[in-house]
Amino acid sequence: MLRLINYDIVFQEIPDEVTLAINISNCPNHCKSCHSPWLWEDKGEVLSEEVLISLLEKYGTAITCVCFMGGDNDPTEVQNLATFLHKQNAVHVKVAWYSGRSVLPAELNLNEFQYIKTGPYVENLGGLKSRQTNQRLYKITGGELNDITSRFWSKVIV
Repeated sequence: MLRLINYDIVFQEIPDEVTLAINISNCPNHCKSCHSPWLWEDKGEVLSEEVLISLLEKYGTAITCVCFMGGDNDPTEVQNLATFLHKQNAVHVKVAWYSGRSVLPAELNLNEFQYIKTGPYVENLGGLKSRQTNQRLYKITGGELNDITSRFWSKVIV
């Protein structure tokens, strides 16, 4: 079971998307220097299909992507909710998942997602904006992971 702590509309998680970022509790990773340690506890509202429908109705076409921020405690349920979103709204909204793990579950069906971000936060390596980061953002095309992490790196114009 997944639990929703909060959500926000964000513009930097997924390139070229207006993203509804849903923060999920009960994170098992407990990364050192985690920027969201409040997500370690198992608390919040159950993230159900009804809750997702309510959020989609609230924001309508203002959002282009839903990103599950966490859910490593139950990746099967993350995939189930991604499948549900596709059945409800196949054209309108893309689906992304941020897993704090470096390796995705073998049974994960990549075709249920358009984007997947992987990797724990490692303070000395930085987040996606750092060229040294261990984290990766993938765009899923034809069931294949295509690394687009470099889209976050600033280009210096001389």
